[in-house]
Amino acid sequence: MASNSCFILGFFIAISFSSMDIGLAARYLMQTTVPNLPKPTLPPLPSLPTLPTIPTLPQGNVPPLPTIPSLPQPSLPNIPTVPQVTLPPLAATSLPNFPTIPTTIPSFPFFSPPPSSTSP
Repeated sequence: MASNSCFILGFFIAISFSSMDIGLAARYLMQTTVPNLPKPTLPPLPSLPTLPTIPTLPQGNVPPLPTIPSLPQPSLPNIPTVPQVTLPPLAATSLPNFPTIPTTIPSFPFFSPPPSSTSP
């Protein structure tokens, strides 16, 4: 178990030393000046070739569509009438009374304390 903790401690120290070198290298790169490099010249783009023209297609004549003859409309049948039905009157029934919910909160009686077992 002790060798494991020594390995972890050594690994931690090695990582911290390597991060110091990285920090120094980054600081050095930030302090250097960027040299003036010449701008590269791009070659001119070649011109696009002319596209061939699309030949015109002959226009075909479409024959007229045949007409559908109209059919005579049949007459709709009459809807039969239903005689009016009267319902017999309902017997008068009385609904039961619903219980009422009490709105007052009852008070609880407070009992007197029990007598003490010691006498004065």
